[in-house]
Amino acid sequence: MALETSHAHSLAARDAQRSARLVLRGILLNAGLAGVKFAGGIFGNTYALIADGAESTLDIFSSVLVWAGFRVAALPPDENHPYGHGKAEALAALAVAAFIFAMAGWVGFHAVREIITPHQGPSWWTLPLLAGVVTVKVWFARRLRVAGVESGSTALGVEALHHWTDAVTSAAAFIGIAVALIGGPGWESADDWAALLACVFIFFNGASMVMRALGDVMDTAVPADFEREVRALALEVSGVETLDKVRMRKSGLSYLVDIQVRVNGDLTVRAGHAIAHAVKDALMASSRHRISDVTVHVEPNR
Repeated sequence: MALETSHAHSLAARDAQRSARLVLRGILLNAGLAGVKFAGGIFGNTYALIADGAESTLDIFSSVLVWAGFRVAALPPDENHPYGHGKAEALAALAVAAFIFAMAGWVGFHAVREIITPHQGPSWWTLPLLAGVVTVKVWFARRLRVAGVESGSTALGVEALHHWTDAVTSAAAFIGIAVALIGGPGWESADDWAALLACVFIFFNGASMVMRALGDVMDTAVPADFEREVRALALEVSGVETLDKVRMRKSGLSYLVDIQVRVNGDLTVRAGHAIAHAVKDALMASSRHRISDVTVHVEPNR
């Protein structure tokens, strides 16, 4: 039985390691973009780009947390963690959300300060720079989102939303700078207003991330379609007549199942145990559902 559980966890561990490598690439990307944004903001005289660079810097630290979360989630079950270390992935997602709230507050505070302080307008060449940043960020966010859907990772989905938020912030800065350049004198703070508006968007995205991560930590019920598919798999096992309770919870990149099956009451204990074992094998063999462990309760049907 221990060998089966170890094999079942291997798929989730493999995906966690792949996700960690993808997050590491995002860290390197953010490091390069942060330098470009800071340089553009300082020499191009636009606080929106400096704020954007600060966000990319924070992204590096939050991505390190996600990377560490995946590394921990990839560890196999042990004596102190018999269900594995999957919750580390959701905890990393919560930490990223906390970083996002802090970043939104920091950028908002400094944007307001820039709005009330007279300053020189931005340079035109910051526009193509921002256009390139937005393009790269949207591409990488989409890549992370697809990987998150394929692996069922909340943290990777949050990280994708984080990169998407960064792209939105850069897009807002682009619009603000364009307005400032077109408007001329008197419109110098347009990019600061754009940064402030982006903070509102970032805050609501952060709230969405918190709810998703809390859902994993609090063992929110799986989608109804997922439960129906698991029930159908169990009912296909020979000897299973009906099902009672089916409870599932997400643990990192895999699921834990607690299922109650009803069998012919005249069967021997050995026969009932064999059916329970077959149900467990059938559910854990489904790579689509990523079930790492199953507890089967057998009840007599008559």
